[in-house]
Formats: sequence, structure tokens, C-alpha cells
Amino acid sequence: MEAVAKVLVGLVAVLHGYILVLEMFLWQKKPGRALHGFAPELARATAPLAANQGLYNGFLAAGLVWGLLADDPTGRQAQIFFLCCVVVAGGYGAATANRRILFAQALPGALALAAVLAAR
Repeated sequence: MEAVAKVLVGLVAVLHGYILVLEMFLWQKKPGRALHGFAPELARATAPLAANQGLYNGFLAAGLVWGLLADDPTGRQAQIFFLCCVVVAGGYGAATANRRILFAQALPGALALAAVLAAR
């Protein structure tokens, strides 16, 4: 179960790394605009907000990578903390912005968190 947990944590980290790239660097380009169906003008106007969100997602990814690389108990504790952050952020985003965030962010985080907790 520990291997499954590490793979799931790694996938959540990669997901948040992708979100960082999408929100910080691709927001005004086709992939970013297509995600929300934004016109170029709206993408340009919201780019600073998206970049800020992307930075936070990068911090989540970095924390999860740290959790994978650090020795236990620090590594496991970091994984649990940052996965809880992912789940809370995903739940908040689903409640306030777009319900898809629940499935794209909170659910993967919750599955990885369950695996980490079950691994011990």
C-alpha cells in the first residue's frame, strides 16, 4: 500500500505542477482559454489572478514532492498536511468557483490522502 500511496501523491504533485504551468504561463494562450472558454480580453484581464492561483498550486506541488523525498516521520507528515491543503482548496474551489474542481482537485487529493493514511 505504501507504493500505491507514493504513486498517488506523485500524481497529485504532477497535477498541481501542471495547474501552475497552465495558470501562470498558458492562461492567455489556447490551452488556458479553452479550459474556461475565456475570450482573449477576459483571459488578459484575469491573468494576474490566475498567476497568483498558479503560484499557490506550485507551493502545493512542492510540498508534496518534499513529502515524498523527506525521511519519515517528516515526509509522511508533510504528505498528510499538503494533501489536506489540496482537499480543502479543492472543496472551497468547488463551492465558490466551479464544481468540476471537486473532481479535478479534491477527489485525487482525498484518494491520495486515504492511501497515505492506510499505508501505516
